Amino acid sequence: MNYQIVLFKNKIKKKIINKFKTHKRANEFYESLLSESNNVLFEKEYENGSLCSYELALLEKTSGTFLPIFLKDELGRRVKVNLEDDDYTISSISKYKTEELILDTTTNKKINSKEFIKLYLDPTGFKLVSKLHNKIIVQNDDTFNLITLKNDSDASRFIDTLSEKFMEQQRNDCIFVKDYTTTQRKYLYELLISKGFSKNYLHRQSTTHLIRT
Repeated sequence: MNYQIVLFKNKIKKKIINKFKTHKRANEFYESLLSESNNVLFEKEYENGSLCSYELALLEKTSGTFLPIFLKDELGRRVKVNLEDDDYTISSISKYKTEELILDTTTNKKINSKEFIKLYLDPTGFKLVSKLHNKIIVQNDDTFNLITLKNDSDASRFIDTLSEKFMEQQRNDCIFVKDYTTTQRKYLYELLISKGFSKNYLHRQSTTHLIRT
């Protein structure tokens, strides 16, 4: 095959997504993936506890002397790209957003941000969406739902993403709260524990499975 669509993670080749004989088909597929990437609402920034970034590249088979390829990282430093195959060179490369999945503790299943909005923010009623460590709590009247993210940073970024989206849509059926006073946080703990959530689980600050009392 003359062309490859390759996913890079932190400037290192992660996997070949597809291969093509013609540039036309390869480029069409490459552009379609980038279009999907642009529609990602909440992208993955952590994997296995470490920060990560992704890029999508269109590789073209070449002949002749192989020249090393360098890309710039987030700090502007030149980083050599390891293609693992000297027969190919990068024709195009772009930032690629992959959808982050979050743990819905009601069903103990992972969902994406759009599924979360449909399930818990689109239903009628005024919703209070608040952050507690790496968790997001949605209160709709007397109903509480809780989702878990990988860490505190992801939870903050998630609630900021939701808040910005609702402002753009001029929706006023949700209020988003990131910070509580000590007294307010204590009350929230007591309220969630009374709803059946484990105190130990609520105090944890990294990804784990929900433990019910």
